[in-house]
Amino acid sequence: MRTTHHAPLPGELHDVVVIGAGVVGSAIARELARHPRLRTALVDAADDVGNGTSKANTAILHTGFDAVPGSLESRLVRDGARRLTAYAAGTGIPVERLGALLVAWDRDQLDALPGLAAKAARNGCDDVRIIDADEVHRREPRLGPGALGALHVPGESIICPWTTTLAYATEAVRAGTGLHLGCRVETVTDHGDHHELTTGRGTLRTRYLVNAAGLHADTVDRLLGHHDFTVTPRRGQLIVYDKLARDLVNHILLPVPTALGKGVLVSPTVYGNVLLGPTAEDLDDKRDTGSTADGLAALREKGRRILPELVDEEVTTVYAGLRAATEHDDYRIRAHPGQRYITVGGIRSTGLTASMAIAAYVKDLLTDAGLAPGPARENEPPRMPNLGEAFPRPYQRADLIAADPAYGTVVCHCERVTLGEIRDALGSTVPPRTLDGLRRRTRARAGRCQGFYCGPAVAELLDGPTTPGETTAGEPTP
Repeated sequence: MRTTHHAPLPGELHDVVVIGAGVVGSAIARELARHPRLRTALVDAADDVGNGTSKANTAILHTGFDAVPGSLESRLVRDGARRLTAYAAGTGIPVERLGALLVAWDRDQLDALPGLAAKAARNGCDDVRIIDADEVHRREPRLGPGALGALHVPGESIICPWTTTLAYATEAVRAGTGLHLGCRVETVTDHGDHHELTTGRGTLRTRYLVNAAGLHADTVDRLLGHHDFTVTPRRGQLIVYDKLARDLVNHILLPVPTALGKGVLVSPTVYGNVLLGPTAEDLDDKRDTGSTADGLAALREKGRRILPELVDEEVTTVYAGLRAATEHDDYRIRAHPGQRYITVGGIRSTGLTASMAIAAYVKDLLTDAGLAPGPARENEPPRMPNLGEAFPRPYQRADLIAADPAYGTVVCHCERVTLGEIRDALGSTVPPRTLDGLRRRTRARAGRCQGFYCGPAVAELLDGPTTPGETTAGEPTP
């Protein structure tokens, strides 16, 4: 394992350093790790992978039906959806193909559906169709009154975004990639044949540099002398409803999109909850992930029209994420061959879906810029813990419990998280350093009580010994 938080940074000259360990940066690191000749590092200012935009999105695996036809985003989303669907099946990332209904609530929205269907066809989504109000309500009996029709998009799916980023990073690290967390890049100096990165933990040297810094991609771009785009953080607040609300909805319910985004949706999650959101608020502060009373009230008002019974259900939690919006309507992926530098900016809500295709595209750009990656190999894909409700969880598996009783010892009762799962996360290739990191790996403290009951026990496990063969509870690590 080559995950470091406090150890000195390596003095070796890297072939590629990727800045940003979100879903896109981690996917790029995984793609480069398929080339054993390369010396690669993945760095992030945060203390965990996927700790920015990647951890707080709507968790949808998109078809790209509503992307701008002919755009780079459209091409990479289609390719990425195919790649990620296959990767998820091989690694155990939970995915559920529910399909989406793009619901029209007034005549203008209804009139827009044929154009959206035509756009979907140009984007390669040939299975979409317009359905009338009767079929909409047959498919969604709890839908609010007044729906005039919908565009049915069968291929839209829900996915676990946390496990996706973690799987990419895990595979990369196991293949030899250096993962350096708590490592904010402060300056970049071009020495002609290599870059020198000054960070809060020391210096890294690399021949090629990839900027996948998300919300801070424009800041890093400026360090290299470019002003190609400006990131405006777009806050999306969301409400997570209790699992008891899950039976209220069968599809991902989407609005007709606007220039600000895809609008407010109602969507199940792979964890068994129901999401309502997001808002779309352009801000100046790239750290402002707070929820507001006005934002949540606006969501409830829209939710009451879409699915009236939902807003009377129990709320499990609320959260907000920041999307890396720019002044452009497409991804800003640019190569600067003379500097041996690739910038990957403007990756918004479709970045999760497109991540593997973006990674392949960036590797090609690096190769065109002079990088010689050498022969490729297929690394052993990691087998990720199942956090989804559509597949058996450890507490439901008699075979696991018979082999190791820790998988039958429930620590977090709201989410049915077992001691074995927590122990495995703490001893994993990319282990959590905080309670939130542990929650994203196991769902512990993510349920109805939000850690009120299990919090002390979970915190004790996190703070205890984490070396192989040892946990706080004394259970052996397999």
